[in-house]
Amino acid sequence: MTATTVAENAWSWGRVGTVSTGVNGAFPAANPSDVLIDLVYALKAGYRQNSAFVMNRKTQGVIRKMKDADGNYLWHPPVAAGGRATLMGFPLVEVEAMPDIAPSAKAVAFVDFSRFYLVVDRQGVRVLRDPYSAKPYVLFYTTKRVGGGILDFDAAKFLAFAA
Repeated sequence: MTATTVAENAWSWGRVGTVSTGVNGAFPAANPSDVLIDLVYALKAGYRQNSAFVMNRKTQGVIRKMKDADGNYLWHPPVAAGGRATLMGFPLVEVEAMPDIAPSAKAVAFVDFSRFYLVVDRQGVRVLRDPYSAKPYVLFYTTKRVGGGILDFDAAKFLAFAA
């Protein structure tokens, strides 16, 4: 969420594209689900098939009430125990670290995780045995070096709640 973002029409490598709702801090009053469709189709076809929506529970509560023109909900509960909810046919991931809907907030993401972000494990787990610090007990210290970063800036788009 700390990556540099830019409006989708001005996108360039090194920045994550955003699609604006057109209303500062909210969905539009008329056809609010249209911005979700714009978000889905801002992502190239090769990324869409493996993508998922990411948002927190408050944002999910707002989106869960949205219906299409026929009165059908866009959000669907999991089909089986342990399954995932879907939004417009795409999996939905609930992440509490995502911001709430607010002016200029990027509260919804549509991401192909497998191509967007890379986690690197450089050394595995290291164990250091310390028999001296707490006699007669032996202490063990474990460390693990990990890192990560954006691998493909094309594989994610954010929904910005801005005019």
